[in-house]
Amino acid sequence: MSTQYICAIDQGTTGTTVIILDQDLNVCARVNQEFAQIFPKPGWVEHDPEAIWKSTLDTILAAQKQANIDPSQIKAVGITNQRETTVVWDRKTGAPVHNAIVWQDRRTRGQIQQLVDEGLEALVQSRTGLVLDPYFSGTKIAWILDHVPGARQRAQRGELAFGTIDSFLLWRLTGGEVHKSDISNASRTLLMDLHKGEWDEQLLSIFEVPEEVLPTICGNSEILGEVRDIPGLKDGTPICGMAGDQQAALFGQTCFNKGEAKCTFGTGAFLLMNAGYEVPTSDFRMLGTAAWKLDGKITYALEGSAFIAGALVQWLRDGLEFFSSAAEIEDLASQVESSDGVVLIPSLAGLGAPHWNADARGIIWGLTRGTKRAHIARAALEAIALQNVDILKAMESDTGAPLQVLKVDGGASANNLLMQLQSDLLNRKIVRPHMTDTTALGSALLAGLSAGIFEDLDAIKENWQADATFNPSMNEEQRQQLLKGWKQGLARV
Repeated sequence: MSTQYICAIDQGTTGTTVIILDQDLNVCARVNQEFAQIFPKPGWVEHDPEAIWKSTLDTILAAQKQANIDPSQIKAVGITNQRETTVVWDRKTGAPVHNAIVWQDRRTRGQIQQLVDEGLEALVQSRTGLVLDPYFSGTKIAWILDHVPGARQRAQRGELAFGTIDSFLLWRLTGGEVHKSDISNASRTLLMDLHKGEWDEQLLSIFEVPEEVLPTICGNSEILGEVRDIPGLKDGTPICGMAGDQQAALFGQTCFNKGEAKCTFGTGAFLLMNAGYEVPTSDFRMLGTAAWKLDGKITYALEGSAFIAGALVQWLRDGLEFFSSAAEIEDLASQVESSDGVVLIPSLAGLGAPHWNADARGIIWGLTRGTKRAHIARAALEAIALQNVDILKAMESDTGAPLQVLKVDGGASANNLLMQLQSDLLNRKIVRPHMTDTTALGSALLAGLSAGIFEDLDAIKENWQADATFNPSMNEEQRQQLLKGWKQGLARV
């Protein structure tokens, strides 16, 4: 049998990556292209959808050429994406009516607070599994419709379409023929009934989103549409795997069983635990979300999100100019044996789970005249890890079962010092896979399942390989001292 290839499109917050894999999960090509971040006002974050699209086209073609294969050899396309980021476009022309409002954006916190004041949070959380926060798509859609002249009227007439980035890419890849969103992305909008996997009329009314703009909700491993006029891909190639980046990473880490968990270290840090076939509940405001839908059956996940992880390193690089490349933080932080009492609270875009403080701002606390850049760099790595301690403790309380092993992935998981700190502060074993691009891998696996390239979940799990393991080595006194400093820092936010 000739070699079969899968094209995995990973559309992230700071750039787009396309990976081409063969049926044995060998990476045959990997191409990344960054695009501009737009900050119109403090707390506002936007992307140009056309820049996203251009980066997608460029990386698809470059990856196909790098793999040195004919487009006809690519048998399936998978999509994974930054979630919650919101695009509204003209159904006739395909042109966006406004910049995409990014998941990090906080402009709608006033609307969110109004809904909280109206006593709607309990209803929304029970129906969607989510908390009321500007993070999610619902209020972003309404903001665009209310701030672009005539947009709400056009939306009600069916002239406009809404989508998270999965929907936008699917629309463009199919030449405007398909308007769908997979259930994992739809579950992040505040508009979907998590129990039913369907759009909810009452939620649409609460968030003032007209039904006419919504995509059809579909599963994660099925034929969603066919490629049309895309350089590097053959017309008719099926797009048959799609999932939000964090759910795709959970799938790519082969966390197929209830209780298995992963943490992705990207722009933010996202810890997901497979919750099985029942909608999870949380006493600590962890999120319930759809992990994936296979063969008509929904698997759920419990999720805790820290908004800032890799973005903190970027800020130290670009904002404070501590170093010229993000990879340098490991060497800088390793120059000192501890952060020497320096505590960094990385709430540069509010605080996510389990705190959910949209108005929180970042602080650096505990400075002395002896503080050096290396202490702040180490405190930054500790902060990324300490956020996950709060999340995991909440998840363990919700589930009543301690996690034994946490799988990790994402760009920052390559930082060995960070991974060791994460193991030390969690007091848990950390396992990093051979392929850390697990978001792209997850979408490729979902596409490969649908295309018949992979037989079943067991066959996929057999091919999963670990790259490195980190075990706790920090003494309890030091661990507790860092945890205490973190709590004191949080109290000052």
